[in-house]
Amino acid sequence: MSEEWVEEQKEELTDERILQMLGERQYKELKEELENHMYPVDLADILEGFGQKQMVMVFRLLAKEEAAETFTYMNSDMRELLINSLTDSELEEVMEEMYLDDTVDVLEEMPANVVDRLLLATDEEKRRQINQLLQYPEDSAGSVMNVDYIALRKEMTVAEAILRIRQVGLNRETIYTCYVTEKKKLIGQVDVKELLTTSESKRIEEIMETNMLYAHTTDDQEDVAWTITKYGLIALPIVDREMCMVGIVTVDDAMLVLQEETTEDISIMAGVQPSEESYFGTTVLEHVKSRIPWLMFLMLSATVTQMIMNSYESALAVMPQLAGFIPMLTGTGGNCGSQSSTLVIRGLAVEEIEFADLLKVIWKEVRIAVCISVILSVVNGIRIMLMGQGDATMAFTIGVTMACTIIIAKVVGCTLPLVAEKVGLDPAIMATPLISTLVDISTISVYFAIVSAVFAL
Repeated sequence: MSEEWVEEQKEELTDERILQMLGERQYKELKEELENHMYPVDLADILEGFGQKQMVMVFRLLAKEEAAETFTYMNSDMRELLINSLTDSELEEVMEEMYLDDTVDVLEEMPANVVDRLLLATDEEKRRQINQLLQYPEDSAGSVMNVDYIALRKEMTVAEAILRIRQVGLNRETIYTCYVTEKKKLIGQVDVKELLTTSESKRIEEIMETNMLYAHTTDDQEDVAWTITKYGLIALPIVDREMCMVGIVTVDDAMLVLQEETTEDISIMAGVQPSEESYFGTTVLEHVKSRIPWLMFLMLSATVTQMIMNSYESALAVMPQLAGFIPMLTGTGGNCGSQSSTLVIRGLAVEEIEFADLLKVIWKEVRIAVCISVILSVVNGIRIMLMGQGDATMAFTIGVTMACTIIIAKVVGCTLPLVAEKVGLDPAIMATPLISTLVDISTISVYFAIVSAVFAL
């Protein structure tokens, strides 16, 4: 164990250490510790376990910039408690330091009375910008963009551009890419690296890049996020219908959007209504309301499976052992369908697959299904023979049924998400719960049809 590691552990600021220093009134020391050894995102996690009094005391020790950044990482309940505890002047300082897109995110989560107080703590210009952003459609690029960016004119020299960055850069979320506008229209962009490595006498129009990526305010935020990820951008400019630049979406916003969209897709795939709240931040009743619709639908849809089995009561009476293979067949089919749907949904999300690839995808999944079904059928046939669950005819019957089930499941699993995408639905809807139900119905139908044909039942 090295001495450096020991020193690092001594410097680590834990929640117990913070509470201890608060209890001993070591405010000055704690303030220094928070500035030197604590990131805002980590502090927000720690404060989540504190009481209101301790949380407010720690928050008041932070410098304005750190306080504003920590505030953006808090959940909605913590923010509301903090807002109700801060004075108007303290709240105004926090709002001044927050970037506009973060402010809008906070306002969208707060009750009306809290929103009114927050808006009163902002200046008139910022209120106007906030109201403008709130008017954009939900989940659009305009709703997540930041209007604080650095705009340059093409006739500027490099020296003038650098001076401009020094003057306004402190209040901008990112300065690494500057945008060149003419009568508010986006005509080019230039990186700070280019400015710092170019002669100061050159004009911006000589070094700016005109072939650039951009998005419109009404574009879907997920598409914008994927564009930023695909091309490795720090920020993407956002323009209106007239190509006038109105803001940027930065890479940290893109990561947050992708995280939210992924969480939403996972929830839908599991048959749960998406929620913006955390697991523990959601009440039991809200959990019930988000889960019951799909469970109710799936329970009632099982009636079809029951009706099919009832129609084959005579076959089950003659050969009761047939019922023992049903769970294995339906389970295998459901798992195969889920594998295909998950891969296709992921392919749609990253724009690797589109509806035009439907036949190509089906053909590939059929070939995969044939290979898998042969392997599983042979192994299962050997298992049936060794365990004395049937003769060679029974093993053959189950093998054929399994092969048909796997092929059907793979085709259904890859087709439904693509069809959903084509008709404008979320492909994640066509995931495990729905596909399992459809595969169960087809499996039971195919199983008893084959059994009846083989054993003349």
